[in-house]
Amino acid sequence: MSRSVKQLPVWTDHRTPGTRWSKRQASKAVRRFTNEVQNGMWYRKLFCSWDICDYRFFKTKQQAIHEWETSTNPRKQRLTRAEVIHEWEKVYRRK
Repeated sequence: MSRSVKQLPVWTDHRTPGTRWSKRQASKAVRRFTNEVQNGMWYRKLFCSWDICDYRFFKTKQQAIHEWETSTNPRKQRLTRAEVIHEWEKVYRRK
């Protein structure tokens, strides 16, 4: 089992269908472009980068614990401190 961890506590939204679909459309637009791409960054003009939804969420362990302590959500209140830390590590820390 790997013991590697992320350098930053970040969760990215690469699992939503809209993100995958828009990235696929962008790569199709670049591949199907019939003229020559003039320089390395020119491909950005072929597809609007605002259509690609890449979300990154940062949360430290202290923020997760503070959010759990001040939460009024009954689901979060049922969790123990160890479970909250385990959930944070599963989403934000482990690869």
